[in-house]
Amino acid sequence: MSTQLTGRPADLSVAHWRAVAAATGPADRATAEQAVRTAYRAAGLAEPEEFRWYPSPLAAVTELLARRPEFGASVREQVRTAAWQRARNAAFTALGPGGWAELWGATGAELAATTALPAERVRTALLDHVAPEPEPVSDWTESRKPVHKEARRVAAEARAEVRLAVLDAVAGQHDAAWFAAFDTAGTGDESLAALAGVARQVGWWWPYERTVLLSERPVALHRDEAGRLDRADGPALAYADGFALYAWRGMPVPADFPDRLSGLTAERIRSEENAELRRVMLEHFGYDRYLAESGAEPLHRDETGILWRIQLPDDEPVVMVEVVNSTPEPDGTSRTYYLRVPPGTRTARAGVAWTFGVEESEYHPQRET
Repeated sequence: MSTQLTGRPADLSVAHWRAVAAATGPADRATAEQAVRTAYRAAGLAEPEEFRWYPSPLAAVTELLARRPEFGASVREQVRTAAWQRARNAAFTALGPGGWAELWGATGAELAATTALPAERVRTALLDHVAPEPEPVSDWTESRKPVHKEARRVAAEARAEVRLAVLDAVAGQHDAAWFAAFDTAGTGDESLAALAGVARQVGWWWPYERTVLLSERPVALHRDEAGRLDRADGPALAYADGFALYAWRGMPVPADFPDRLSGLTAERIRSEENAELRRVMLEHFGYDRYLAESGAEPLHRDETGILWRIQLPDDEPVVMVEVVNSTPEPDGTSRTYYLRVPPGTRTARAGVAWTFGVEESEYHPQRET
Protein backbone atom coordinates (compact mmCIF):
# COMPACT_ATOMS: atom_id res chain seq x y z
CA MET A 1 0.00 0.00 0.00
CA SER A 2 1.36 3.40 -1.02
CA THR A 3 2.20 5.78 1.80
CA GLN A 4 2.34 8.82 -0.48
CA LEU A 5 -0.38 11.27 -1.50
CA THR A 6 0.59 11.76 -5.11
CA GLY A 7 -2.51 12.66 -7.08
CA ARG A 8 -4.68 9.55 -7.10
CA PRO A 9 -7.89 9.90 -9.19
CA ALA A 10 -10.87 11.07 -7.13
CA ASP A 11 -12.84 7.83 -7.36
CA LEU A 12 -9.85 5.79 -6.24
CA SER A 13 -9.10 8.20 -3.38
CA VAL A 14 -12.67 8.04 -2.14
CA ALA A 15 -12.71 4.23 -2.31
CA HIS A 16 -9.37 3.94 -0.52
CA TRP A 17 -10.19 6.37 2.28
CA ARG A 18 -13.72 5.07 2.66
CA ALA A 19 -12.15 1.71 3.47
CA VAL A 20 -9.73 3.36 5.92
CA ALA A 21 -12.61 5.14 7.68
CA ALA A 22 -14.54 1.87 8.02
CA ALA A 23 -11.57 -0.28 9.10
CA THR A 24 -11.87 -2.17 12.38
CA GLY A 25 -9.54 -4.31 14.39
CA PRO A 26 -6.04 -4.02 15.82
CA ALA A 27 -3.44 -1.72 14.31
CA ASP A 28 -0.08 -2.72 12.94
CA ARG A 29 1.56 -0.95 15.86
CA ALA A 30 5.11 -1.02 14.50
CA THR A 31 3.95 0.62 11.24
CA ALA A 32 1.91 3.22 13.09
CA GLU A 33 4.74 4.11 15.47
CA GLN A 34 7.22 4.44 12.60
CA ALA A 35 4.81 6.78 10.78
CA VAL A 36 4.50 8.90 13.93
CA ARG A 37 8.29 9.13 14.24
CA THR A 38 8.47 10.28 10.61
CA ALA A 39 5.79 12.91 11.23
CA TYR A 40 7.71 14.26 14.25
CA ARG A 41 10.98 14.47 12.31
CA ALA A 42 9.28 16.12 9.32
CA ALA A 43 7.83 18.71 11.72
CA GLY A 44 11.33 19.46 13.04
CA LEU A 45 10.74 17.73 16.37
CA ALA A 46 12.66 15.10 18.25
CA GLU A 47 11.13 11.65 18.06
CA PRO A 48 8.81 10.80 20.96
CA GLU A 49 10.30 8.81 23.82
CA GLU A 50 7.28 6.62 24.45
CA PHE A 51 4.20 5.19 22.73
CA ARG A 52 1.20 4.27 24.86
CA TRP A 53 -1.65 2.24 23.35
CA TYR A 54 -5.29 2.17 24.49
CA PRO A 55 -8.30 0.09 23.48
CA SER A 56 -10.48 3.16 22.91
CA PRO A 57 -10.43 6.98 22.88
CA LEU A 58 -12.21 6.86 26.23
CA ALA A 59 -9.35 4.92 27.83
CA ALA A 60 -6.82 7.34 26.32
CA VAL A 61 -8.68 10.44 27.53
CA THR A 62 -9.10 8.96 31.00
CA GLU A 63 -5.35 8.42 31.38
CA LEU A 64 -4.56 11.74 29.72
CA LEU A 65 -6.62 13.60 32.30
CA ALA A 66 -4.84 11.77 35.13
CA ARG A 67 -1.24 12.03 33.86
CA ARG A 68 -1.09 14.85 31.35
CA PRO A 69 1.91 16.73 32.88
CA GLU A 70 4.09 13.63 32.40
CA PHE A 71 3.67 13.67 28.62
CA GLY A 72 5.03 17.16 27.87
CA ALA A 73 3.40 19.90 25.84
CA SER A 74 1.03 19.13 22.99
CA VAL A 75 2.73 19.22 19.58
CA ARG A 76 -0.48 18.84 17.57
CA GLU A 77 -0.01 22.30 16.10
CA GLN A 78 3.42 21.43 14.66
CA VAL A 79 2.65 17.84 13.67
CA ARG A 80 -0.90 18.04 12.31
CA THR A 81 -2.13 21.62 11.89
CA ALA A 82 0.95 22.91 10.05
CA ALA A 83 0.87 20.00 7.57
CA TRP A 84 -2.85 20.56 6.95
CA GLN A 85 -2.26 24.25 6.32
CA ARG A 86 0.55 23.62 3.84
CA ALA A 87 -1.54 21.11 1.91
CA ARG A 88 -4.57 23.41 1.73
CA ASN A 89 -2.49 26.41 0.70
CA ALA A 90 -0.79 24.37 -2.02
CA ALA A 91 -4.12 23.11 -3.35
CA PHE A 92 -5.62 26.63 -3.33
CA THR A 93 -2.61 27.98 -5.19
CA ALA A 94 -2.71 25.22 -7.78
CA LEU A 95 -6.47 24.98 -8.25
CA GLY A 96 -7.94 28.28 -7.11
CA PRO A 97 -10.96 28.50 -4.78
CA GLY A 98 -13.32 27.11 -7.41
CA GLY A 99 -11.02 24.24 -8.24
CA TRP A 100 -10.59 23.38 -4.57
CA ALA A 101 -14.37 23.42 -4.06
CA GLU A 102 -14.77 21.09 -7.03
CA LEU A 103 -12.05 18.79 -5.72
CA TRP A 104 -13.61 18.71 -2.26
CA GLY A 105 -17.02 17.96 -3.75
CA ALA A 106 -15.60 14.95 -5.62
CA THR A 107 -13.56 13.59 -2.69
CA GLY A 108 -13.87 14.82 0.90
CA ALA A 109 -17.55 15.69 0.68
CA GLU A 110 -18.24 12.10 -0.36
CA LEU A 111 -16.88 10.90 2.97
CA ALA A 112 -17.72 13.77 5.31
CA ALA A 113 -21.04 12.32 6.44
CA THR A 114 -19.48 8.96 7.28
CA THR A 115 -16.46 10.37 9.11
CA ALA A 116 -17.32 13.79 10.53
CA LEU A 117 -20.54 12.68 12.20
CA PRO A 118 -19.05 9.61 13.93
CA ALA A 119 -16.15 11.80 15.09
CA GLU A 120 -18.58 14.31 16.56
CA ARG A 121 -20.49 11.48 18.22
CA VAL A 122 -17.25 10.22 19.78
CA ARG A 123 -16.51 13.72 21.14
CA THR A 124 -19.96 13.97 22.69
CA ALA A 125 -19.74 10.48 24.14
CA LEU A 126 -16.35 11.22 25.70
CA LEU A 127 -17.81 14.28 27.40
CA ASP A 128 -20.84 12.38 28.66
CA HIS A 129 -18.81 9.42 29.92
CA VAL A 130 -15.99 11.31 31.64
CA ALA A 131 -17.84 14.41 32.80
CA PRO A 132 -21.61 13.85 32.66
CA GLU A 133 -24.02 16.73 33.13
CA PRO A 134 -25.85 16.77 36.50
CA GLU A 135 -29.39 15.46 36.45
CA PRO A 136 -31.71 18.38 35.58
CA VAL A 137 -33.78 19.78 38.43
CA SER A 138 -37.24 20.60 37.14
CA ASP A 139 -38.27 22.81 40.06
CA TRP A 140 -36.80 26.29 39.49
CA THR A 141 -36.59 27.18 43.19
CA GLU A 142 -34.89 23.89 44.02
CA SER A 143 -32.47 24.31 41.11
CA ARG A 144 -31.26 27.63 42.56
CA LYS A 145 -30.08 26.05 45.83
CA PRO A 146 -26.29 26.15 46.45
CA VAL A 147 -25.91 22.39 46.25
CA HIS A 148 -27.22 22.30 42.71
CA LYS A 149 -25.27 25.39 41.65
CA GLU A 150 -22.09 23.77 42.94
CA ALA A 151 -22.86 20.54 41.08
CA ARG A 152 -23.28 22.48 37.83
CA ARG A 153 -20.06 24.42 38.42
CA VAL A 154 -18.05 21.25 39.08
CA ALA A 155 -19.52 19.55 36.00
CA ALA A 156 -18.80 22.59 33.82
CA GLU A 157 -15.15 22.62 34.92
CA ALA A 158 -14.79 18.90 34.32
CA ARG A 159 -16.35 19.15 30.85
CA ALA A 160 -14.06 22.06 29.97
CA GLU A 161 -11.06 19.92 30.91
CA VAL A 162 -12.28 17.07 28.72
CA ARG A 163 -12.86 19.46 25.80
CA LEU A 164 -9.26 20.66 26.07
CA ALA A 165 -8.01 17.06 26.06
CA VAL A 166 -10.10 16.31 22.97
CA LEU A 167 -8.76 19.41 21.20
CA ASP A 168 -5.27 17.90 21.48
CA ALA A 169 -6.37 14.79 19.55
CA VAL A 170 -5.69 13.88 15.93
CA ALA A 171 -8.71 12.03 14.55
CA GLY A 172 -6.77 9.25 12.77
CA GLN A 173 -9.09 7.25 10.52
CA HIS A 174 -11.82 9.87 11.11
CA ASP A 175 -9.68 12.33 9.09
CA ALA A 176 -10.32 10.20 5.99
CA ALA A 177 -12.37 12.89 4.21
CA TRP A 178 -9.45 15.33 4.34
CA PHE A 179 -6.94 12.72 3.22
CA ALA A 180 -9.13 11.80 0.25
CA ALA A 181 -8.98 15.44 -0.90
CA PHE A 182 -5.23 15.78 -0.28
CA ASP A 183 -4.65 12.42 -1.95
CA THR A 184 -6.26 13.61 -5.19
CA ALA A 185 -4.73 17.10 -4.97
CA GLY A 186 -1.35 15.41 -4.75
CA THR A 187 1.34 16.52 -2.34
CA GLY A 188 4.91 15.59 -1.70
CA ASP A 189 4.63 16.76 1.89
CA GLU A 190 6.44 14.21 4.03
CA SER A 191 4.53 15.18 7.19
CA LEU A 192 1.16 14.71 5.53
CA ALA A 193 2.18 11.37 4.03
CA ALA A 194 3.30 10.22 7.48
CA LEU A 195 0.02 11.35 9.04
CA ALA A 196 -1.84 9.43 6.34
CA GLY A 197 0.20 6.39 7.31
CA VAL A 198 -0.88 6.78 10.94
CA ALA A 199 -4.53 7.23 9.92
CA ARG A 200 -4.44 3.94 8.00
CA GLN A 201 -3.65 2.14 11.27
CA VAL A 202 -5.25 3.87 14.26
CA GLY A 203 -8.23 5.69 15.66
CA TRP A 204 -7.73 8.91 17.59
CA TRP A 205 -4.23 9.74 18.82
CA TRP A 206 -2.56 12.45 20.89
CA PRO A 207 0.95 13.80 20.07
CA TYR A 208 2.92 15.25 22.98
CA GLU A 209 6.57 16.18 23.33
CA ARG A 210 7.65 13.00 25.11
CA THR A 211 4.73 10.62 24.73
CA VAL A 212 2.26 9.67 22.04
CA LEU A 213 -1.10 8.23 23.10
CA LEU A 214 -2.74 6.05 20.43
CA SER A 215 -6.16 4.45 20.55
CA GLU A 216 -6.99 1.31 18.62
CA ARG A 217 -9.72 1.31 16.00
CA PRO A 218 -13.17 0.00 16.95
CA VAL A 219 -13.82 -3.72 16.94
CA ALA A 220 -17.23 -3.30 15.32
CA LEU A 221 -18.85 -0.71 13.06
CA HIS A 222 -22.41 -0.94 11.74
CA ARG A 223 -23.81 1.53 9.21
CA ASP A 224 -26.84 1.79 6.96
CA GLU A 225 -26.82 2.16 3.19
CA ALA A 226 -26.28 5.93 3.58
CA GLY A 227 -23.17 5.38 5.69
CA ARG A 228 -24.83 6.48 8.94
CA LEU A 229 -24.23 4.70 12.24
CA ASP A 230 -27.07 2.22 12.48
CA ARG A 231 -27.88 -0.89 14.48
CA ALA A 232 -31.08 -2.12 16.08
CA ASP A 233 -29.75 -4.95 18.25
CA GLY A 234 -26.58 -3.53 19.81
CA PRO A 235 -23.94 -0.80 19.58
CA ALA A 236 -23.33 0.72 16.16
CA LEU A 237 -19.71 1.52 17.06
CA ALA A 238 -17.92 -0.59 19.67
CA TYR A 239 -14.40 -0.65 21.09
CA ALA A 240 -12.59 -3.53 22.74
CA ASP A 241 -12.99 -2.11 26.26
CA GLY A 242 -16.77 -1.69 25.99
CA PHE A 243 -16.85 1.99 25.04
CA ALA A 244 -19.66 2.15 22.47
CA LEU A 245 -22.05 4.36 20.58
CA TYR A 246 -25.66 3.41 19.92
CA ALA A 247 -27.50 4.80 16.92
CA TRP A 248 -30.39 4.15 14.61
CA ARG A 249 -29.96 5.52 11.08
CA GLY A 250 -27.49 8.07 12.38
CA MET A 251 -29.59 9.26 15.30
CA PRO A 252 -28.07 8.75 18.77
CA VAL A 253 -30.17 6.50 20.98
CA PRO A 254 -29.70 5.37 24.61
CA ALA A 255 -27.69 2.22 25.32
CA ASP A 256 -30.80 0.40 26.49
CA PHE A 257 -32.75 1.35 23.38
CA PRO A 258 -32.18 -1.96 21.53
CA ASP A 259 -33.87 -3.70 24.49
CA ARG A 260 -36.82 -1.34 24.19
CA LEU A 261 -37.28 -2.37 20.55
CA SER A 262 -37.89 -5.99 21.46
CA GLY A 263 -41.53 -6.67 22.24
CA LEU A 264 -42.52 -3.30 20.83
CA THR A 265 -46.24 -2.57 20.57
CA ALA A 266 -48.31 0.18 19.00
CA GLU A 267 -49.29 1.36 22.48
CA ARG A 268 -45.63 1.50 23.59
CA ILE A 269 -44.84 3.66 20.57
CA ARG A 270 -47.72 6.02 21.32
CA SER A 271 -46.62 6.40 24.97
CA GLU A 272 -42.96 7.23 24.19
CA GLU A 273 -42.47 10.87 25.24
CA ASN A 274 -39.30 11.51 23.20
CA ALA A 275 -40.47 12.37 19.69
CA GLU A 276 -37.16 11.35 18.06
CA LEU A 277 -37.12 7.96 19.76
CA ARG A 278 -40.80 7.48 18.95
CA ARG A 279 -40.06 7.92 15.26
CA VAL A 280 -37.22 5.41 15.49
CA MET A 281 -39.61 2.95 17.14
CA LEU A 282 -42.15 3.55 14.41
CA GLU A 283 -39.64 2.87 11.65
CA HIS A 284 -38.43 -0.28 13.38
CA PHE A 285 -41.98 -1.50 14.06
CA GLY A 286 -43.04 -0.85 10.47
CA TYR A 287 -45.61 1.66 9.27
CA ASP A 288 -47.88 -0.98 7.79
CA ARG A 289 -47.94 -2.99 11.01
CA TYR A 290 -48.55 0.14 13.05
CA LEU A 291 -51.46 1.10 10.80
CA ALA A 292 -52.96 -2.35 11.23
CA GLU A 293 -52.53 -2.52 15.02
CA SER A 294 -53.26 1.08 15.96
CA GLY A 295 -56.69 1.29 14.36
CA ALA A 296 -55.61 4.15 12.09
CA GLU A 297 -58.25 5.44 9.69
CA PRO A 298 -57.59 6.21 6.02
CA LEU A 299 -57.91 9.88 5.06
CA HIS A 300 -58.61 9.37 1.39
CA ARG A 301 -58.55 6.75 -1.31
CA ASP A 302 -58.62 6.82 -5.10
CA GLU A 303 -57.28 4.80 -8.03
CA THR A 304 -53.65 5.58 -7.06
CA GLY A 305 -53.83 4.27 -3.50
CA ILE A 306 -54.88 4.98 0.09
CA LEU A 307 -53.74 8.01 2.10
CA TRP A 308 -53.07 7.30 5.78
CA ARG A 309 -52.29 9.67 8.66
CA ILE A 310 -50.69 8.67 11.98
CA GLN A 311 -51.19 11.25 14.72
CA LEU A 312 -48.26 11.47 17.15
CA PRO A 313 -48.26 13.40 20.45
CA ASP A 314 -46.20 16.63 20.35
CA ASP A 315 -44.98 15.91 16.82
CA GLU A 316 -46.11 16.40 13.26
CA PRO A 317 -48.26 13.56 11.90
CA VAL A 318 -46.81 10.84 9.70
CA VAL A 319 -48.70 10.75 6.39
CA MET A 320 -48.23 7.95 3.85
CA VAL A 321 -49.77 6.67 0.67
CA GLU A 322 -50.36 2.94 0.42
CA VAL A 323 -49.79 1.85 -3.17
CA VAL A 324 -49.74 -1.53 -4.90
CA ASN A 325 -47.05 -2.21 -7.47
CA SER A 326 -48.85 -2.97 -10.73
CA THR A 327 -45.89 -5.03 -11.95
CA PRO A 328 -46.34 -8.54 -10.52
CA GLU A 329 -43.53 -10.23 -8.64
CA PRO A 330 -42.03 -13.44 -10.14
CA ASP A 331 -44.44 -15.47 -8.01
CA GLY A 332 -47.43 -13.58 -9.43
CA THR A 333 -48.18 -11.53 -6.31
CA SER A 334 -48.24 -7.72 -6.14
CA ARG A 335 -46.27 -5.94 -3.43
CA THR A 336 -47.69 -3.15 -1.32
CA TYR A 337 -45.55 -0.09 -0.54
CA TYR A 338 -45.98 2.83 1.87
CA LEU A 339 -44.67 6.13 0.52
CA ARG A 340 -43.94 8.82 3.10
CA VAL A 341 -45.40 12.18 1.91
CA PRO A 342 -45.64 15.70 3.42
CA PRO A 343 -47.99 16.06 6.43
CA GLY A 344 -50.23 18.49 4.55
CA THR A 345 -51.10 16.04 1.75
CA ARG A 346 -54.86 15.80 1.26
CA THR A 347 -55.36 13.11 -1.41
CA ALA A 348 -53.67 9.87 -2.38
CA ARG A 349 -53.07 11.16 -5.91
CA ALA A 350 -51.41 14.32 -4.57
CA GLY A 351 -49.14 12.15 -2.44
CA VAL A 352 -48.12 9.91 -5.32
CA ALA A 353 -47.60 12.98 -7.53
CA TRP A 354 -45.33 14.48 -4.86
CA THR A 355 -43.10 11.38 -4.96
CA PHE A 356 -42.58 12.11 -8.69
CA GLY A 357 -41.85 15.79 -8.01
CA VAL A 358 -44.98 17.13 -9.74
CA GLU A 359 -48.27 18.70 -8.73
CA GLU A 360 -51.41 16.58 -8.46
CA SER A 361 -52.86 18.27 -11.58
CA GLU A 362 -49.74 17.37 -13.55
CA TYR A 363 -49.69 13.69 -12.60
CA HIS A 364 -51.09 11.68 -15.51
CA PRO A 365 -49.13 8.42 -15.78
CA GLN A 366 -49.73 6.34 -18.89
CA ARG A 367 -49.24 3.26 -16.74
CA GLU A 368 -49.05 2.93 -12.97
CA THR A 369 -45.92 1.10 -11.80
